[in-house]
Amino acid sequence: MTEYRQDSALDAQFDWRQLLRDFYDLSKPGIGFYSLLTTAASFWLASHEFNVTLFIHTLIGTGLVTCGGGALNQVLEVEADRSMRRTENRPLPSGRLSLMSGLIFGVSTSLVGAAYLLAFAGALPGLLAIACLAGYLFVYTPLKKKTHLSTLIGAVPGAVPILIGWAAVRGEIGMAGWALFAILFLWQIPHFLAIAWMYRKDYARAGFPMLTVIDPEGTRAAFQAVSYTLVLIPVSLLPSLLRLTGPVYFAGALILGILFAIQALRTSSTRTNASAKQLLFASIIYLPALLALLVIDKS
Repeated sequence: MTEYRQDSALDAQFDWRQLLRDFYDLSKPGIGFYSLLTTAASFWLASHEFNVTLFIHTLIGTGLVTCGGGALNQVLEVEADRSMRRTENRPLPSGRLSLMSGLIFGVSTSLVGAAYLLAFAGALPGLLAIACLAGYLFVYTPLKKKTHLSTLIGAVPGAVPILIGWAAVRGEIGMAGWALFAILFLWQIPHFLAIAWMYRKDYARAGFPMLTVIDPEGTRAAFQAVSYTLVLIPVSLLPSLLRLTGPVYFAGALILGILFAIQALRTSSTRTNASAKQLLFASIIYLPALLALLVIDKS
């Protein structure tokens, strides 16, 4: 009897941990990480005197909205996720969590996060978060089934978190805030095109007309990946030109941009899964490195 009770207790503990992991996965932690990273960097860059309390409030609110948006996106795309090998084991399509659980978690987390930002970070950061959530769920998500331009459209809400951090400090966006937004917007295109190439068969199976699906040779995707990385080079130098950062950032951003563009050129010439994976890796390295330079070399 004692042994049976111990086994039952272990099973209950395992289920509890699995449940926490499932809700964690439901929130799309990868996207959340980059959202908080960009929010934190822009907050620091905008600050003359760093307000720790406001910083924490901004990150909490942004994190909650991002988690809620990730969950609601998975609720809306549960059928498509069932069709793709890379997503079929997510909590909702696998059946580990119910749609109602995902919906309640997503709605409540989003509402609490937006209200939290409005109350503790200010009206503009809160409104930006609401606009980001609405654009992500009601514009980008449904358009993914209709047009390859959804990638471009989705990069808009994807770049909003960097505005939230800036607006929390300054109470406005201004040219400097929009420069940061442009950097994040441009970075997303080659990043997502690399993913779209690697999983083009999955996207085709799920009925997503990604650029890599409608142009299986990859010519257009390759051209766009190269074009956006090239445009990103001068745009990434704007923080120094606007006197937000110094020469260290300028030199570092230039080197990072050139290396990123070189990898995009290599990927465009080979158009293999291996080279697309290398481009994805380059994009993952590029953004945190650039943000680190912004933080280190703040004027």
